[in-house]
Amino acid sequence: MLTRITGIVNRVLDESVRLQVGPLEYEVLIPEFVRRQVQGKLGEELTLHTSHYFEGNPMQGRMAPRLVGFLSEAELEFFELFCTVDKVGVKKALKALSRPVRELADAIQRQDSKLLTTLPGVGPATAEQIVATLRRKVTKFALMPAAGGAEAGAADATSADVWETAYQALMSVGHSAGEARDRLDKLRQAGRTFASAEDVLLAIYSQRTT
Repeated sequence: MLTRITGIVNRVLDESVRLQVGPLEYEVLIPEFVRRQVQGKLGEELTLHTSHYFEGNPMQGRMAPRLVGFLSEAELEFFELFCTVDKVGVKKALKALSRPVRELADAIQRQDSKLLTTLPGVGPATAEQIVATLRRKVTKFALMPAAGGAEAGAADATSADVWETAYQALMSVGHSAGEARDRLDKLRQAGRTFASAEDVLLAIYSQRTT
């Protein structure tokens, strides 16, 4: 399976980008938030993290392979997680992701179904299902650097479970969702990694006493 592709941007269309890789041109489907970031890169080299899926009717033997691309592995991981929501397939997820991953993960964590209904193709019932399915799985993405900065790589060495447990612990002792995310965000931006939620909490409260 093709997991990453690098090529020269030939065209940026409404739902895809065309990359020139040697003598071949690849069509890679992208969501709106990615399109906005690559639309000014015509003629430049671009690397996308990719996933495959098949589109068509298997009963009729008409299955076409499609390539989906994102600017980071974390964005691709969030997309694949988003696709696990009942009745949200690849095409619907691609259409819905019109906002940055961090913003969507934050809304899911806050159970902000109203914001989610502003996404293309997402109605109230689907928004509620997204929240119910993903609320405890998106802490890692809600803490992503706002612009997908380089500090994400080091911080991602800490597992999503550790961040989630630390987040829930902060909430349980009275911190608001915003305060909990802010404290965890500062640790990630510093590039620190942790083996356990206890280590995260110790770092947070040690900072408060220094």
